[in-house]
Order: sequence, then C-alpha cells, then structure tokens
Amino acid sequence: MNEHLSIWTLVLHAGIVVQIVLLILLTLSFLSWAIIFNKWRAFRALNAADTSFEDVFWGGASLDEVKAQTEQLSSSAQASVFEKGFAAYHKIKDEKRGSALNIRHAIDHAWTVQMHKFGAGLSFLATVGSTAPFIGLFGTVWGIIDAFQNIGLTQNTSLATVAPGIAEALVATAFGLLAAIPAVIAYNAFTGKMKQLNSRLDGFATEFMSVLTHHAKH
Repeated sequence: MNEHLSIWTLVLHAGIVVQIVLLILLTLSFLSWAIIFNKWRAFRALNAADTSFEDVFWGGASLDEVKAQTEQLSSSAQASVFEKGFAAYHKIKDEKRGSALNIRHAIDHAWTVQMHKFGAGLSFLATVGSTAPFIGLFGTVWGIIDAFQNIGLTQNTSLATVAPGIAEALVATAFGLLAAIPAVIAYNAFTGKMKQLNSRLDGFATEFMSVLTHHAKH
C-alpha cells in the first residue's frame, strides 16, 4: 500500500486531466520561484546601490561629482532618477529654455520607470497565489469523480480500491497549495519593498528639486 501511495507513483498513475493540472501547477511554481529569486537579487542590489548613492549625494560632493559616481550605480533607483533630472536641468540651463516643470516631469518619469522596473512580475505572483489553489481543487474534484466512476465499474468499495484514486486526486490540491503559498508570501514581501522604494523616491525627488532650485538661483 505504501508503495502504491508514494507521491511519484500517484502522479504517474493519475488520470490525464489530473496530470495536466499537475503540469500546469508545476510550471506556475517554477515561474514563481524564478521571479522570486530574481526579485530578491534585484532588491538586494537596489538597497546596496541606493545606500552608496545616498552616501555620495549627501556627502557634500558637487552635482557633477555625483553624476560621475552614478555611472557605477546602475542598480540604484535614486541614481537613475538623479541622472534624468540632472540631464533635464542641464538642458534647460544650456538652452535657456524650459522651467522647473520640465525637470519635475523628467524626475517623475524616471520615478515611474523605476517603479515599473522593480514591480514587474508581482502581478504574476498575485495571480498564482489566488488561482493555484482553485486549479488544484479542479484537479482534485476531477480525480475524485474519476475514482468514484472506477468504484462503480468494479463494484468494489474496499479501502485498497478507494484509497489510491482519492490520494491521486488530493495530490492536485497539495500541488496547488505548494504553488500558491510561496507566491503569496513573496508577493506580500515584495509589495512591502515596493512601498518602501516609492516612499524613498518620493523623498529624494522632493529634496533633489530643492537642490536644483537652489543651484538655478546661483
């Protein structure tokens, strides 16, 4: 009985519909973990690069010196916003056209780009977290129906006959939960990091505009 109820055996002997459901769930789980790993690396690099940028920006260096340093901080969201805003400032200064609104527009656009960049993939995690349990439940229901049909055909209701079919069906629910739980946890964690990033960029954009306004008057 133990051999017949091993996970691998149950998957191999499941019906075609249940196997398709399991394949879908495994694919969703694999893609979710790929996104989770990439996001973890991206936010880790972001935090380190933003910290380095803040040290340079608030360390008393001139804006030109800060600009030179940002070329080595490609992972920093604040550095990217700085580059776009500083480029807009220089364009206005050199051409003597435009206003602070042009600079603010450049900063806001760079801010939006960074939010989209680091937020990419989160909607997929949310979708997996909300739909995977139901996909697994569909496989379970289908498998149970198939098991009862087999009972009707064999006219045998003993535990040895019923258990494998029910176990095959329940594997789909387990796979659904295994796909959904990490996706939900990661989505909530990364959503929190996105809020922190948005708040950090908001504060930096305001301070940066003040610095540029001060420079424009001198």
